[in-house]
Amino acid sequence: MVSRADRVRGGVIGLLLGDALGVPYEFHAAADIPPLEPLELAPPPAFSRTYPSIPPGTWSDDGAQALCLLASLLEWDRFDAEDFGARLVRWHDDGELAVDGHVFDVGITTSVAVEALRDGTPALQAGPAGERSNGNGALMRVLPLALFHGGTDAALVSDAEAQSRVTHGHLRSQVCCAFYCLWARRILEAHPSPWAAATEVLRSLYAASPRKLAELESHVKPDAPPPGRGSGYVVDCLFSARDCLARGSYEEVVKAAIRLGDDTDTTACVAGGLAGLRDGESGIPERLRAGLRGKELYEPLLERLVLRGRGVA
Repeated sequence: MVSRADRVRGGVIGLLLGDALGVPYEFHAAADIPPLEPLELAPPPAFSRTYPSIPPGTWSDDGAQALCLLASLLEWDRFDAEDFGARLVRWHDDGELAVDGHVFDVGITTSVAVEALRDGTPALQAGPAGERSNGNGALMRVLPLALFHGGTDAALVSDAEAQSRVTHGHLRSQVCCAFYCLWARRILEAHPSPWAAATEVLRSLYAASPRKLAELESHVKPDAPPPGRGSGYVVDCLFSARDCLARGSYEEVVKAAIRLGDDTDTTACVAGGLAGLRDGESGIPERLRAGLRGKELYEPLLERLVLRGRGVA
């Protein structure tokens, strides 16, 4: 039986490692991705890496923003939008919680939001809210909220929506982040049908909010998700993670995510976090964990998160 602490550690490490595994393959078409066996932190020598100057095992903006969120949650013992926004600015400008302090692969919508935050826009108003601002930049980092949160499902959903608004203000992104957090919570609880359970809970919570319920039913459509394509669209990213999670072990999940091509680091990050949560750190191969860089950045935060779950201040 996988312990809760092992699951929590697996969720964070699985997220960071999935991101790092996908970095060299980002923006390549699925047909150009190597077969499953050679997919490692260091790609095959003949493969044209997307970021040739980035050492293998380095997470990108996905992992750094997730750690910014985790650090903020641990500091304030709750979600604080202004603090989180300030940390995103320090990440973007100074490399806070980025491996080697090196920031790369920043999404357009996030860049616009960071500029607004830097100019003094309130954090909950900083994220662009147009329909074309529905990339997966808020979804990719939200898992630490589900691992940290001890409140009701309604409170978790509210905080998930709020953290999205800091960079991605459209309601669709907020709904996807809320759904993902409920899905992760049910995985952490070892629910036999976590996707269906998350769907049922979110429908119930959104019953009094027609706009949110319409967004869930008309655009997310969790009852009949199409096959994921590995794109950067927030809804497709959610479905891609669902498909990949059904592939088997942690390693099989993240490799399936990368084989979809396109937004490989984020798909593997979003799916890998859930696979690590499901299987625990012990279910992630040691050779992959050993190759993940930045241990000095994530390990202190992860230890505080685990101790918090045990009731240790």
